[in-house]
Formats: sequence, C-alpha cells, structure tokens
Amino acid sequence: LVVDEKTGRLFPSNNNKTTKQHQKEKKTGNKIKKTFRSIDRSIAVLTIFLSLFHPRSFLLLNSLANSANERESLEFDSPSPSGTVPQTLEARSCSRSLTVETPSSTEASGTAAERGPERSRSGLGLGFRYLTGVAGGWWDKWTVMGAAGSKLEKALGDQFPEGERYFGLENFGNTCYCNSVLQALYFCIPFREQLLDYYSNNKNLGDVEENLLTCLADLFTQINPTYFGFDEVPYEVRISSQKKKTGVIAPKRFVQRVKKQNEYFRSYMHQDAHEFLNFLLNELVDILEKESDAAKSSPETLSPSKKIANGPSHPVANGVQKEPLVTWVHKNFQGILTNETRCLRCETVTARDETFLDLSLDIEQNSSITSCLKNFSSTETLNAEDKFFCDKCCSLQEAQKRMKIKKPPHILVIHLKRFKYIEQLGRYKKLSYRVVFPMELKLTNTVEDADSEYSLFAVVVHVGSGPNHGHYVSLVKSHNHWLLFDDENVEMIDESTVQTFFGSSQEFSGNTDHGYILFYERLGGKS
Repeated sequence: LVVDEKTGRLFPSNNNKTTKQHQKEKKTGNKIKKTFRSIDRSIAVLTIFLSLFHPRSFLLLNSLANSANERESLEFDSPSPSGTVPQTLEARSCSRSLTVETPSSTEASGTAAERGPERSRSGLGLGFRYLTGVAGGWWDKWTVMGAAGSKLEKALGDQFPEGERYFGLENFGNTCYCNSVLQALYFCIPFREQLLDYYSNNKNLGDVEENLLTCLADLFTQINPTYFGFDEVPYEVRISSQKKKTGVIAPKRFVQRVKKQNEYFRSYMHQDAHEFLNFLLNELVDILEKESDAAKSSPETLSPSKKIANGPSHPVANGVQKEPLVTWVHKNFQGILTNETRCLRCETVTARDETFLDLSLDIEQNSSITSCLKNFSSTETLNAEDKFFCDKCCSLQEAQKRMKIKKPPHILVIHLKRFKYIEQLGRYKKLSYRVVFPMELKLTNTVEDADSEYSLFAVVVHVGSGPNHGHYVSLVKSHNHWLLFDDENVEMIDESTVQTFFGSSQEFSGNTDHGYILFYERLGGKS
C-alpha cells in the first residue's frame, strides 16, 4: 500500500516506477547521512586539537552543541499542526519505513526535499554530540587535574607560597619510581637553585648537546618558569605554566632520555627508586666532569659560566693525589666516610676515606634511624676467613673495623634496606619493619662535627608487599606544609600523617606504605 500525497488515501500499487523512486530517495538519504557523519568527524578532530592548545575552545563548542540540542528539542518535540502526539528523533528517522501512515504523520514527515534543512540541523546537533563524546575523555582528564589543583590552592589559601609551584608528573605506565625521586629533588632547594643557575648560564651556548642534565633542568624550568625573566622562558612554556600554580606536567622528554641512557629502565617492569636516584646523580656528575675536561683541553673556549657552574677542584688532605672535580652535585650530596681498621696484634690503625652520595642502612623491627646509624658505625671483628692484612705485621691478622662519618653532607640521603635476599626462599622479600624517622635528626657518629643537625624535607615511599611490584609516592615539606605527590595528584597532608609511613610493627599487616628513601637537609648553612 502507498499513500496518495494529495488525497491521503491508501491504494495497492505494483508500479515499478514508484518502487524505483523510493529506492532512489533512500540512496539519496543515505548519502546525506554519510556526508554529515564525515563533517561531524572532521569537526571532532579539529576540536581535540583546539582543546589541547586552548581548553576554552572546547567550552565554546560544547555550548554550541547544547544550543543545537535545544533547537532540535523545539523542532522535534513541539506539537504538530494537527495536534498529534510529539514525535522523538528516533521515530522521525524511522517514519520512511512505515507501510501505513496517518495523514498527520505524512504531513509531519513530508518529502526528502522538505526534510533537508531540518536534517541539516539535526546533523549539526549530532555532530556536536559526537564531538563532545570523543573529546570528552581529554577534557575530563584536564578538568579532573584542574579540580585537584584548585582544591590544593583552596586548602592553602592565603598561605600559598609566593613564587612556588606544585605540579604533579604524568605516569607513563611504570614511571612512578622516576616521578617520586624527581619531586624530592625538585624540593631540595639548594639542588634546584644550582641546577637552574647552571641551566641559565649554559642554555644559550650553541655547542651544548642535549643530555640528562639539560633535560632535567628543562623539566624544572617548566615546573617553575618564573625563576627566569618572562622573556627568557620559551613561548610554549609561558603559555602552559606561567600563570598556573598547580597542574600536571608530562616529563616525556626526560623519561625518553633516561631510557636512552640506560637500558635497565627501558622495560615496563617495576623499577627501584633508589637505583634510579643513584643512576641520576652519578650521571649528572659524569656530565659535569666531561664538560670540565673538555674545557681544560681547550682553554680558549672556556666560558666563565662553566667555571662558575662546575666549581674548582680541591686536593685530598694527604696531598698524594688530586681529588676528582667537585661539582655542585658533590657540594650538595657528597659526604666522606672514614674506614678505620685496627690490628689486634700491633694496634696499628689504618684509615681509608671514601665518598658517598647516600647511606644505605640495615633495618630492624621496631627501630629508629638513630639506632640504624649506630649499628652502621658499630665495631666489627675481622677473623677467620675475613682476617685483615696488616702492612706493619706483613701478614693476615685479626682486626677490628669501624665505619664513621668524617664529613657529613649538606643533603643527607638515607636509603633503608627494605628489600633483603632470603636464602631459604631463594628470592628477595620486602621488610615491612617499623623504622621511626624523626623530623629533626642529630648525627652523633661523626669524626669532626658531633652536633650535625638535619631537618627532614622529603620521603620516597614504597607502596606494596613485594620488591617486584608496587608503587612509589613522595612526601615533601615545602614552606612548613607537607604535601603528598602521587604522580599526577598533589594534596596537602598533616605532619602527623607522615608517621603512618614508618612501617608495620607486625610482620603481617594491611599497611604496605613504608618509607624507603629519606632526604634530610643540614641546618645552620651549607657544609
């Protein structure tokens, strides 16, 4: 049955011409649908790029989508002239396939030519809805991060430190070990200032190649570009970070450089934050030493900035040989240990000095950092197969060995040995021991300074029950406020919350968040 458009009457028809016309109209309608879909996809792609560079553009297009939806509701939900029940968008789109139609529905539907402008409006609305759906994931990510940042700003209020920035770092699958260490180093103020001074003095040199040092300095500059003058900051950095106090930064360039330098960090397996810290500091030292050697080999090309950045080299106290170059990394983290060995036969004491960038301490259940440091400097007897070769006796003799801190560093980094190899198990096991680390630490096992006092400013926390899996976060003290940095998320915490990361007093406990690396700054000026 078909409907006579003039009279509205139904009559049977086997007319091939009518069937062909119907098929032709159907093909035309499908072509129109495909055209609008392609336009919608193009607009969606354009919106995604616009939202990346200027998120306000997404809000503008989203408002246009809402207005288009309102127009559609007026078009489709308004009563028909004949007073029939309002039709939905789905019903209108299916009206062509109905075999029997009432005059009112036929009047509302009309021909394909009459529906053209109306379908254009509905296609525009669908396009905007498709656009908002595709770009919604990107926008949700930005809005969630922005909400977290605004929440932190509200929590600090008027106490937000002037000139300071609190940015989270994006996680690229397994880079929490990297993010937690970077946050601790960024809030190590002496290290940050000297790194940015180095970058400021050397960033304009044409012969400086990209390395881990320049990538780290560039990352710190992105976090806080106000350290330099506004005109000195790259344009894209100014746009993204200049006016923001909180947010998220993706350290993609730095992570790529780390993986390029060391194949150990190229996999997506769980990595060790302490190993990464050691690698990073030693790599920075190597870069500075190579720059110094290159400058010495060509003194005419030596710039004053490099002399200031690297610093002078100092001879060892005994005067036998010269010490390696003392860089600003050494000045912050390097300390000197003295290994004293006393022969039990001739009483001769042999002392040997060695440098360190961090102290690795054995831990025990229900202990403290002070007791761990005392155990570190306790006397050890060398006998049996471990006898000491005495130069004066010219033979192997029993001896007593003791390790003491000869020169404490300005930044004391303490690594707690929470991962221990258990021979019975044939694998490493995490020790969840409760180890109290105080806010103020006094070193008593030193040779020169008996009253070296330190203040805790950062803690790298390992979250998990085993050595081969888990997560890393960092606790940071900035301007008398404690903050928790968990990759992209940054939130303020109470000082009492730090105590919850001491460890577990019982072996089997639900608490798996344990302090792993401690950062202390020496009080009373630089060493």
